[in-house]
Amino acid sequence: MPTLTPPPKPGSDPLPLRGLRASFAYAWAGVQLAWKSQRNFRLEVYIGAIALGLALWLQVSLVPVLLLIALVLGLELLNTALEAVVDLVSPNFHPLAKAAKDVAAASVLIVSGIAALIGVLLFLPPLVSRLGLW
Repeated sequence: MPTLTPPPKPGSDPLPLRGLRASFAYAWAGVQLAWKSQRNFRLEVYIGAIALGLALWLQVSLVPVLLLIALVLGLELLNTALEAVVDLVSPNFHPLAKAAKDVAAASVLIVSGIAALIGVLLFLPPLVSRLGLW
């Protein structure tokens, strides 16, 4: 019975474009998994879309808005990955596993809060001006 060899890792594939395509496929699968299984990820995507729409409407620079969205979503994805790894290696309750998951979640909370504060600082002056409140 012949043994099956696993496909080459994306970085070691002799055909670089095929390896690159596989890397993107794995990454997209991760985004899909996060979208399906993580309520907070979906919520943050919706909030990011609202922030982008608001930035366009208020003619605020898109660069800081996009950077903040990328930071929050990227950190949420890392938090999701860390939780999966912790659950894999520590299926039963362990205080260190809880600490790792809590600290990772706290990082998303802190970055999201700071992103919201920066959003207020970016959007409030043009919003007040646009609505004629000042």
